[in-house]
Amino acid sequence: MKQSSELPIPLETGAISALVYPAESPVASLILAHGAGAGQRSPFMVACATGLAARGLDVITFDFAYMAAKRKIPDRAPLLETTYQTVIETVRGELESARRFLFIGGKSMGGRIATQVAAASRELPITGLVLLGYPLHPPGRPDTLRAAHLPAVARPMLFVQGSRDSFGTPHELAPILTMIVPDPSIHVVEGGDHSLVIAPRGPNKQAAANDVVYNVIARWIKSVIARSRAADAP
Repeated sequence: MKQSSELPIPLETGAISALVYPAESPVASLILAHGAGAGQRSPFMVACATGLAARGLDVITFDFAYMAAKRKIPDRAPLLETTYQTVIETVRGELESARRFLFIGGKSMGGRIATQVAAASRELPITGLVLLGYPLHPPGRPDTLRAAHLPAVARPMLFVQGSRDSFGTPHELAPILTMIVPDPSIHVVEGGDHSLVIAPRGPNKQAAANDVVYNVIARWIKSVIARSRAADAP
């Protein structure tokens, strides 16, 4: 597999760097944003990026400005959203696969920001979204939902959710998903927590579970692309 390379992302407050994990014959680009507590070089993000690049996707990760500056508290949502929008613009300018089919998403907070960016604009050229451990609510606060904007996304969405995710179980997500068009897809990681770590733990079990997740994501993206091409056919 090809080595990752850095891609500067220009911001008004100064540039940040994205990492591009190129596929041999990419069918699409996928931008993945990190969660609130760990950046793009965390084991979770690197494993996702390399696993999906090996399955035919150009994968792009990046650090939000607060993470690049080694601050612990995330920036406010408008700045996070503006940063994500700039990443989208830059990636489309640099990667041919992104100009053909571009998917966005991320882990936890990164996925939530991706949905907010997509919901805010129907004009953005986003083919679909991949959400890893969507943070439906803060732990222990199931009445504080972060879902009102999801119907406005109006693109195909894949939720990858651990069965014991303290930020929202698949059971808690189920009634939300019925209100979304087009119908979203969900893959449940049995025994998985918010970071898709399964219990009981074991390196072989975890590796197998991760491989299933990467295969599901790659197949889902290819199926969305096939449907898009069919819809555009004369």
